[in-house]
Amino acid sequence: MIVILAIAYLAYAGFTSSATYYYTVNELLEQGNSIYNENVRVNGQVAPGSVEQESTGRVLRFVIVDVEEEGSLPVSYQGVVPDTFKVGNEVVVEGRLNSDGVFQASTLMPKCPSKYVPEV
Repeated sequence: MIVILAIAYLAYAGFTSSATYYYTVNELLEQGNSIYNENVRVNGQVAPGSVEQESTGRVLRFVIVDVEEEGSLPVSYQGVVPDTFKVGNEVVVEGRLNSDGVFQASTLMPKCPSKYVPEV
């Protein structure tokens, strides 16, 4: 019985630590200071003209906007950029919002379109 309870507790603790709520850009901005340094996921669309990538290193800076409403969030990501990351596409970023209002992304997940269309 103790072994079963220990396994159940470990499964529950692992699930709650890995579960991260999915915010839109505006939902995140409405949280204000209460969300600083919390690990969260944010969904948005990559704003045209906002992508800057350093030639040395792997730092990518861009802005995501709310898909349905107005609202924007600057994002800084350091790591390998997926091939499907493109301006105008939806992305999910996971990380922390710092006190400067810049989202420090640790994970960048471009959303794949539901239907692939060949390039013309």
